[in-house]
Amino acid sequence: MDNIVLFLLFFLFVVLQRSIEIFVARKNEKWMKDQGALEFGSNHYQYMVIMHALFFVFFLVEKISLNRDVSQFWPLLLSVFVFTQIMRFWVISSLGKYWNTKILVLPNVNVVRKGPYRFIRHPNYVVVTLELIVVPLLFGAYFTAILFTILNLLMLSVRIPAEEKALKELTEYEGSFQSCNRFFPKLLNKYDN
Repeated sequence: MDNIVLFLLFFLFVVLQRSIEIFVARKNEKWMKDQGALEFGSNHYQYMVIMHALFFVFFLVEKISLNRDVSQFWPLLLSVFVFTQIMRFWVISSLGKYWNTKILVLPNVNVVRKGPYRFIRHPNYVVVTLELIVVPLLFGAYFTAILFTILNLLMLSVRIPAEEKALKELTEYEGSFQSCNRFFPKLLNKYDN
């Protein structure tokens, strides 16, 4: 199969997936707000949306203009991508109606501690970060991978504290997640009970 055709099929798959996620997020947002959820971080949300939209623009332009071959490490990169898709599904299904692209918090509701949330606080951000690296690297879009990894880290440095602050104020988040790291599971040691 031609390199560009393969790329376009992959690109359309990811865009379709994000479109479905936006639909799910909007449906969940309506349900949560009907239940009394409060929204936080709306001042940075628009920049996050712009960043993710620009990711697709930069990725498409870089790939088409430079037309590099698929990475020689494609089996590893594709495996990581498949892993992120499994994780994404696990995250969304674990949170159910609470999953959203916005910071929406229902006061005094038990925080979700199932699925990947048993092991880390922010598995969704791990998935997004891995995707922003792996997806462009798979097709040799190195500039896109570097630029959007940096932009994503800057965005998360604002978003995660805003999300955690909201959860700490309105739920038992801090107590529920005291045994979890943000991004990596804690390794058990001989002193853990």
